[in-house]
Amino acid sequence: MPPLDILILTNGPGEVTTWVFPVVKAIREQLGNDSSQVRISLILSPCPNATGKEAMIAASYPQVNRVQAAEDFFPFLLWGKTKDNWDWRSQGIVLFLGGDQFFAVLAGKRLGYKTLVYAEWEARWYRWIDHFLVMNQQVINKLPNKYQKKCTLVGDLMAEAAQYSQIVPQKTVIIGLLPGSKPAKLAQGVPLCLSIADLIHQTRPHIEFFMPIAPTLDLPTLEKFANSATNSLVEKMGRVEGKLFQTAKNNYLITKNNLKIRLITKFPAYTELAQSQLCITTVGANTAELGSLAIPMIVLLPTQQLDAMRAWDGIPGILANLPGLGSIFAKLINLLVIKQGKLFAWPNKWADKEIVPELIGNLQPAEIKDLVVDFLDNPAKLAQIRQNLLKYRGKSGAAAQIALKIAQDSFSF
Repeated sequence: MPPLDILILTNGPGEVTTWVFPVVKAIREQLGNDSSQVRISLILSPCPNATGKEAMIAASYPQVNRVQAAEDFFPFLLWGKTKDNWDWRSQGIVLFLGGDQFFAVLAGKRLGYKTLVYAEWEARWYRWIDHFLVMNQQVINKLPNKYQKKCTLVGDLMAEAAQYSQIVPQKTVIIGLLPGSKPAKLAQGVPLCLSIADLIHQTRPHIEFFMPIAPTLDLPTLEKFANSATNSLVEKMGRVEGKLFQTAKNNYLITKNNLKIRLITKFPAYTELAQSQLCITTVGANTAELGSLAIPMIVLLPTQQLDAMRAWDGIPGILANLPGLGSIFAKLINLLVIKQGKLFAWPNKWADKEIVPELIGNLQPAEIKDLVVDFLDNPAKLAQIRQNLLKYRGKSGAAAQIALKIAQDSFSF
């Protein structure tokens, strides 16, 4: 096999952490760690949900050799020029893992590389893309018959967490808190989760709480979302604040009632999540990971401040984040979302019905605390949710299948 370049195109925080991470691990397991033979480069494209830390996270993956941030994307797309004047090998593959699929077409033509696109819901530009790696048969069925042979069914990358789901939960009752990773979600999610946990702690002090920290978030920033002086939504979400407390081994958020919430900075935190009986989470990729782990969850979409939620995908996300007018668009979009009654959590989308509870609206900590206690007092309800999650979750192994396809193509050069 001649020396190979693999260029990964991706964009947002969810894609970088839940798609890129397992795929690059699988590629190295399949093709080895010698960068003189297989070099992995990653280029980010702009994303309305980006945190600005995606390049730093991708660069932390030891499997990836080169990373370019989103702000330098268009000079590469238009003129083929990277910020650091990267060289390119004569043989290579462009692997699309998020963003606009058309970018893969352009990058492949510019570099003369074969194009592979991971298609979650729809395979576009099928006349020009060399091959699609698809999540399910429905994606294939949407294509004209003559192009369906361009597809390989690999499964759901969101389900890669499933391999950790067999860990036996501990006897101690453990609840995970997942307030999100984007500022719009954290502003409401952090104080709401703190208030819920604090209320539970007052009557059931033996319950342990932990909070996985997204790699895009640092602990001092997290603490600001738990402080009313730096987050006005604390007052609307139960008025429970948290202070950062760090020891040699662990980090915590501590409330005034001496509740300690352990902060998990290891990524991904699948081992800790798999040991929990229940998780309280916001919408997003985390619901897919919890679903793959078959962990019962309560999904929260608080709307105490309608214009605070601006983390929507596509055109709604762009409109909600416009300077000046963004607040108005955000309020209108969120009002429409509430009226539509659509499903947001990934497990519910998989099942096309509500198999985990989604709570949307002016959420009150006491009501959610009562729901949590009811679940804990009725293990059969949690068992039913877990059974449904096992039934509807996607099959794991997509990353390995993608790596296998790359390996097969690499030996054809």
